[in-house]
Amino acid sequence: MKLEHVTKKYGTRTALDDVSLSLEAGELVAVLGESGAGKTTLLNVLAGQTSCEGSVEGRLPCSYLFQSPKLLPNLTAEGNLKFVLPDGLRGEVRQMLGKVGLSGREGAYPHELSGGERQRVAIARAFLYPHEMLLMDEPFSSLDLSLKKSLLELVAALWKERRQIVVFVTHDVHEAAVLARRVIVLRRGRVVLDHPIEGDPPRDFFARLPAEEPLVRALTAE
Repeated sequence: MKLEHVTKKYGTRTALDDVSLSLEAGELVAVLGESGAGKTTLLNVLAGQTSCEGSVEGRLPCSYLFQSPKLLPNLTAEGNLKFVLPDGLRGEVRQMLGKVGLSGREGAYPHELSGGERQRVAIARAFLYPHEMLLMDEPFSSLDLSLKKSLLELVAALWKERRQIVVFVTHDVHEAAVLARRVIVLRRGRVVLDHPIEGDPPRDFFARLPAEEPLVRALTAE
């Protein structure tokens, strides 16, 4: 998928400013930036939910994971997955719930699940929904550290298994360095760094990672 000279304005405010980038099959990409940098707008352009100037080539079927789980309250964990799936994939629901650590919780309703369990259901649903590109909008930002660590590891494991394009938005440098194979840094709607990171994730959650320094420099450069 390729974006060329993409610009998006909301009135007088420029959310994206002449953004050009390509996404290749199997990439795991973080879009890093401070609030108002254009991260969510970029996701929405990739998803085809937002019009823009410039060109977007090779649109892909998308699945979307939000910061909050957005589960249907009247359906069980299993029901929330089945609700969005074609009949042919419904047999995989219990297997996927097992992969995200929810065996035995298939029949629980959202109000009976912890916050972390609800987010695991949402991750399972997003990965299972038929797609070629998964877009995630700050899915770890409101989590405590231990839960964030476990969900970063979970997303990495599911990505390794399926090798579809994953693009996730974050404002957390360490989160990007732990999970991404490539980090795109946005400032004021412009790409100021497109930085590859060697090796498969997840990287050591407890370590200061070498990739963090260039990311911080790109975020804070005058």
